[in-house]
Amino acid sequence: MTAETHVERLRARLLGKQGGAAASGDDAPMARAASARVAVGPEHYDFAQFPELREYANTRWYYDKQGYEWNMFREHVGVASAEVEVAGRRVINFSSYNYLDLSGDPRVQAAAKQAIDDFGTSTGSGRIIMGEIPVFNEFERELADMLGVEDAVLGVSGYGTNVAAIGYLARKQDLVLYDELVHNSMLVGAKLSGARRFAFPHNDCDALERLLVEHRGNFERVLILTEGVFSMDGDIPDIPRMIEIKKRHRALLMVDEAHSMGVIGPRGLGVVDHFGLNSADIDVHYASMSKAFATIGGYIAGRRELVTMLKYYAPGLGLYIASPMPANAAAGLAALRIMRAEPERARRVVENANYFREQAARASLNVGASAGSAVIPVMLPDAEMALWMAARMFDNNIFTFPMIFPVVPRDAARLRFFVNTAHTREQIDRTIRLLAELKANAPASKGLF
Repeated sequence: MTAETHVERLRARLLGKQGGAAASGDDAPMARAASARVAVGPEHYDFAQFPELREYANTRWYYDKQGYEWNMFREHVGVASAEVEVAGRRVINFSSYNYLDLSGDPRVQAAAKQAIDDFGTSTGSGRIIMGEIPVFNEFERELADMLGVEDAVLGVSGYGTNVAAIGYLARKQDLVLYDELVHNSMLVGAKLSGARRFAFPHNDCDALERLLVEHRGNFERVLILTEGVFSMDGDIPDIPRMIEIKKRHRALLMVDEAHSMGVIGPRGLGVVDHFGLNSADIDVHYASMSKAFATIGGYIAGRRELVTMLKYYAPGLGLYIASPMPANAAAGLAALRIMRAEPERARRVVENANYFREQAARASLNVGASAGSAVIPVMLPDAEMALWMAARMFDNNIFTFPMIFPVVPRDAARLRFFVNTAHTREQIDRTIRLLAELKANAPASKGLF
């Protein structure tokens, strides 16, 4: 197949997805009737009139009205560890997912610097052309060995790797079933694929099986999407049950391990380690590298045939994209080696998080379904309380970020805490005391947000 033929096939495939002929489940927008006319106004061509900007302006107005400092895109100085410098003061940091405290580790930093000395800041090409360097293959070989799978491929972006893999593997004649709380990158990949899509209620394996019983016979490939640790709730799904279900219905299972790899399990090696699984029973292993790996990028791992297809044919992963930065790959490789050699880092993360949950329970704080992971939400009645408490926490030199609609449902506002291996009991105790005090004395919400 020539490059031109491949591009034309890709173009036809992408254009074919936009016609709406193949329904895509409840989350697909209804196609506009061909005869409908649009009254074109400024809201269609003037960015200042776009509804997204009005939403931003309303949020800024609310912050200003309440006297809150704007907490988005806030600069920090130095390495974001258990503490970090923000606005000229040292704060306890619960908003960085540097779980193993490796982003400032001298060994990881030295590896990144050496890669720049050896290969420059960029390889200057896509991997498939002239962008391949030894560190990429070293990372992939050692990762595959750690996971107990045949092969792996390193991508430039965690988000992009997820989108690209799902967008390539699923097609319009296929079905994607996903937990309703999976990460946005999985949703975007599923939409890009053109496959029929159905969400199942969070961690509801019975509902997943009912969907398979009803729909499996109508589709070729079926891809089931879940996470190893859910990034908003901090809970761990029943992966063994999902493996049992996917085998019975001859489906494929993909697990997003962004927040589980490097953290859960006796050795901190993710869901396979946590549950004592056979790695081959998960068809597509994925993780972003901005968490435990202390760098940027993403990977897909599994059977050699899977990796070969993605490396040679998946747009945004193997094709039509530059290679990862040498420094990022080298940092990830160094972090991987430390992760394997020092499992006590992961154990400390979970011990610290368990202590946080225990103290929160004693203070009558609701941490939702969080268990066994480093992600802990403190659930609150509404968005106004979440914003007020985050502002007051920062006033007291503790940084945590409010999670409100549309990131979470309107009735599920929270402060989210990422606990890492460097947090101390004293820092956690101080945080819990302040949370309990603030929640008990929070002003009544005014219904403004």
